Amino acid sequence: MNSEDRAFLTGLFDAAVQAADPQAALAAHLPERPRGRTVVVGAGKGAAQLAAAFEGLWQGPVSGVVVTRYGYGCETEHIRVMEAAHPVPDEPGLAASAALLEAVSGLTEDDLVIALVCGGGSALLPAPPGDLTLADEQDLNRALLASGAPISVMNAIRAQVSDIKAGRLAQAAAPARVVSLIVSDVPGDDPSQVASGPTVPGTLSREQARTLVRNWRIELPPKVADWLAGDAGLPPDAADPVFARNEVRVIASAGISLEAAAARAEAAGIPAVILSDAIEGEAREIARMHAAIAREVATRSRPFEAPVVILSGGETTVTLRGEGRGGRNSEFLLSLALASEGLPFAALAADTDGIDGSESNAGAFTDGAAMARLREAGSDPLALLADNDAYTAFERLGDLFAPGPTGTNVNDFRAILIR
Repeated sequence: MNSEDRAFLTGLFDAAVQAADPQAALAAHLPERPRGRTVVVGAGKGAAQLAAAFEGLWQGPVSGVVVTRYGYGCETEHIRVMEAAHPVPDEPGLAASAALLEAVSGLTEDDLVIALVCGGGSALLPAPPGDLTLADEQDLNRALLASGAPISVMNAIRAQVSDIKAGRLAQAAAPARVVSLIVSDVPGDDPSQVASGPTVPGTLSREQARTLVRNWRIELPPKVADWLAGDAGLPPDAADPVFARNEVRVIASAGISLEAAAARAEAAGIPAVILSDAIEGEAREIARMHAAIAREVATRSRPFEAPVVILSGGETTVTLRGEGRGGRNSEFLLSLALASEGLPFAALAADTDGIDGSESNAGAFTDGAAMARLREAGSDPLALLADNDAYTAFERLGDLFAPGPTGTNVNDFRAILIR
C-alpha cells in the first residue's frame, strides 16, 4: 500500500477515535451536583481515561474506583484505577468487582453514583454467583468467545451468571441515584448490553438466555449450564422502583464516530458512504459482503462511483477453527483481501480501543496486491485464514496497525478506499 493511502486511512481512524474522546463526550452530559457524596464507579478499556476526564470536569469532591485492562490505566487524583485481564477474567478482576460493590455500599438518597461504562467491562467484572468460581466464569468466557455468537448473545448469557452485571451494581447502590454515562461499543447502542450492563438492567429472561444457548449451540461448562438451568440469582427487573431515579446516557457511539470519519474524508476531497454502524456476523463472511460491494464499485460504478471510501462499524465475531493468532478485524481484512484480490482498493480495519483480540495491534492495512506479496513471501493466505492466523499474515507483510490504547471504545472501524 502506498504511503498516501495509508495516511488517509489512518486519518479517518483518528477522526473516529477523536469523536469519542472522553473529555468531549463527558462535558455535555454531566448531571447536577448532589447534596451528598459523589462516587464514581466504572469498567471498560477506556474507563481510566473517562475517570481522569471526569475529575477534570467535575466541580466538587469525588471518590470511587474503576477497572480497566492491563496497560490501559492512567493517572488520576481521587478515583482509584485498578487493572485486570481481558478477554478472559482473572483474580484482580474479581477484586475489582468487589471494590466497585464496596464503593457503592452504605450510600443515601442524597448521594450520586456516576457509572462510567464502556466496552470490555464484561470480562473485567467477574463476579460468579452462588457456588460458581472464577474458574467457572473463565471457562464461560472461553466458551462464548469460541462460539461465534454475536456480542448481544454473549452478554445476555453473561448477565444471568453474575452478581454484578444486568443492573446489580446499581441495585447495590440504592437508595443513591445512579447516572450511567456510557460509551457504546455494541451494535444498536443498547446500554444494557455495554459491559453486560452493570448499572442498567436488561430485558431478557433466564428462559430466553437458555434459548440463546440452544440456538447458538454453545458448549457451556457443566457447572455454568447447571446454574443457567435453574432460577437462582435472577437479575433485577427493569421496572423495579429501585431504578426509578436513575438515568442512562449514551455519550459516544460508533455512529457518531463514523460520521466524523466521513466528514474527514469529505474534507480531503473523497466522497464517503456509511453502510451501517451496527454490522454483526462472522468476520470472514462480512468481509466477503464488503468485497462484493467494492468489486461492484470498481468494475461497474454502482451503487457508488469511485473515488469513494466505504465506512462501516459494529462488531463481527470469529468462530475459532484453528490455533493461529489474530482478532476479528485482522480476520475480516484477510478475508477481504482474498475476495478483492487485484482490485484497485486500500483498506483499514481496526478496533477503536487499540487492541484487536489478544494481540498488540488494533487491526491492519491491506490492498489489492497484498495476497500476491504474501505468497511471494512463502505464505499461503488461505491456510492462514483457515487457521485463524490473520495476525501472522499481516505481520509478515509489515501491515499491522498498532496505534496503542486509545482511551475509548466504540467498536470496529472499517474503511475501504476505492480510488
